[in-house]
Amino acid sequence: MTRLTSTGRDALNYPDRGATLRRPLPDGYHHLHHRARVGRGREVFEAAGRAVSEFAMHRATGARVRTDGPAAPGVRVEIGLGVGPLRVTVPCEVIWVPDAPDRAGFAYGTRTGHPESGEESFLVDLAEDGTVWFEVTAFSRPAVWYTRLAGPLVPVLQRGYARLLTHHLRGLAATG
Repeated sequence: MTRLTSTGRDALNYPDRGATLRRPLPDGYHHLHHRARVGRGREVFEAAGRAVSEFAMHRATGARVRTDGPAAPGVRVEIGLGVGPLRVTVPCEVIWVPDAPDRAGFAYGTRTGHPESGEESFLVDLAEDGTVWFEVTAFSRPAVWYTRLAGPLVPVLQRGYARLLTHHLRGLAATG
């Protein structure tokens, strides 16, 4: 079972709230699915789950993260990507968190002011064989002129960022 936030939909800039829980993802968006092995064992899973849920994974990439606490439905998050005058702050809201002993993470949706419109989930799973997996699932489309202008470059950047998150998550999970 997964909890959905009870905050108003008006802060989100897309209508398909919670859709990263379902398959197929909604039409009319670019879809991203990235899955990678992080390590093995309960300790790795717990460390990876903390790194994702407390936004340490995002911070490890150099992103600036502003939030009131760890991922929970209704928590607002602002992530600053880029450097100097090229830094873009992207406002999001945590939509759902998994409620399972062998799954950790969250999904957040884009809020008004985000250059994209959509939702992205970051999940860590502990498989029966002890393998720890990290999975990023997203659907998005441009919400402002410069992401429309960037066109096909945006999905390439999103895939690259998912790989970068995986790289840093492996390090964070290994060190506990």
